[in-house]
Amino acid sequence: MTGHSTGLTKRESSGLATASLVCGIVGLFFAGIILGTIALVLGGVAYRRVPSGMAKAGMVLGVVDIVLAIVMLATLSSDGGGWFIGG
Repeated sequence: MTGHSTGLTKRESSGLATASLVCGIVGLFFAGIILGTIALVLGGVAYRRVPSGMAKAGMVLGVVDIVLAIVMLATLSSDGGGWFIGG
């Protein structure tokens, strides 16, 4: 069928890129593994449709979120799983 598009439009792809960037930024502070994975997937889909810097930034932040969350979990589990406060 001519004129019938089955893919995402540029605007929808831009929305995915924005969502990826937001998930990547929020994932730096909360639920890094979950939001980092979401940012990575959304950024990848958006970048495949319409390559943009925003989609690429979302993917990079997603990877950073996941790596920081793993480092944080490894650090917390290496000293017994908790922080020592007090004397």
